[in-house]
Formats: sequence, C-alpha cells, structure tokens
Amino acid sequence: MIIGIDTSLGTAVAAIARDGEVLVDEQSANPLGHAEVIGDLLRRATAAAPAPAHVAIGMGPGPFTGLRVGIAAARVYAIGRGVPIVPVPSHDGVALGVLLGDALTHADTGRFAVVTDARRREFAYSVYEGLDDDGLPVRLADAALSPRDDLDARLADLEAVRVDARRVSAAMIALAAARALDAGRTLAGAEPLYLRSPDVVAAHAPKRVS
Repeated sequence: MIIGIDTSLGTAVAAIARDGEVLVDEQSANPLGHAEVIGDLLRRATAAAPAPAHVAIGMGPGPFTGLRVGIAAARVYAIGRGVPIVPVPSHDGVALGVLLGDALTHADTGRFAVVTDARRREFAYSVYEGLDDDGLPVRLADAALSPRDDLDARLADLEAVRVDARRVSAAMIALAAARALDAGRTLAGAEPLYLRSPDVVAAHAPKRVS
C-alpha cells in the first residue's frame, strides 16, 4: 500500500493498494490551512492503510509555504513508519488523471498542458502527451512559469490544449509512484519545484561600525 500526499493546491492525502485500488482519497480545497488539516487527513488514510510500504510526495510546482508543509509532513510520516519516500511532480498526478479519464471515455486529449495558479499573476504549466509503456504520462516539457497574459500564446506555440487544475488528487500521486516503482524509475528529485525564490531571504551581515 502507498500513502500519497500533496499540498500544491489545497491539501490532499490518499491511500491506495499497490495495484492501484483507491482506499481513501481525501481533499481539503482550502489553499491555506495545510497544517491544520493534514494531520486529520493522514489519520484517515492510515486507518485504511495501516502498513504502507511507501509514501508518495507531490513535489509541486506550488506555493512555497504550502509545499513545505506537505513535504515535511510526508517525510516525518515516512521516517516514523520506517518506509521510503517517492517524489512525484504534482502536475504528473493531474496528467495521469486526465489520461486515465481519456481511456475510460475513449477520448483523446492529445498534447495538453496542466496549468495551475502560481499566484502573483503567473501560472505554472507542464506539457504532456499520452501514456508511455509504463503507464506514466509522457512529459514533453517540465514545469515552468508564465505570466497570465502570455500563457495562451505560449501554449498555442506548443500546440498544447490548456487543462486548468483546481485540485491535485493524492491518489493519482500515489498511483504514479506505484507505476514508477514497478518500472524502476525516478520521476522527481528530492528538492521541491518552487519555480521561484522565496520572499524571505537571509539577512545581510551587520555593518561594521568604525
């Protein structure tokens, strides 16, 4: 079993069986208050999956504070359980949900861009097209930032359909992790995908007084 956690859009926690059966898929749509709800969501997931083998973490892109809460909670939970973590780009989880939906309805989205609100009048986007032989989304372009007014033109140049995501399913994060584990693949590194520097910076050294 795998616990999935994502806080790039709201707060999401899920538990799935290794074959992909969804046991729990909980979501708080509030873009704030991650720390207040993630504990309760984790308790519900653990009740359904009391002995997880892995913890899948959505690594963003997303706001600095929200991602830090989810990633820290996932790492602490994994250490407490003595299980490894599996980092997954959050947009991969959205893309997997889109492509599995296409398979169920016999639709074909073709090339598309997962788009999420990065705030400050910017969007984050990643470009995908189809599933590969491991059942994972084929990522044509890694996550990048675009000014809101420029995004549609950029996607037109890439010939990508725009798919705006309002939520990230932690179950899809966990499923992407399960498929990556089965294939012996790594989807993301250990560092969060912030895409921009945090507002808070280290203070400068104090001025010398002569």
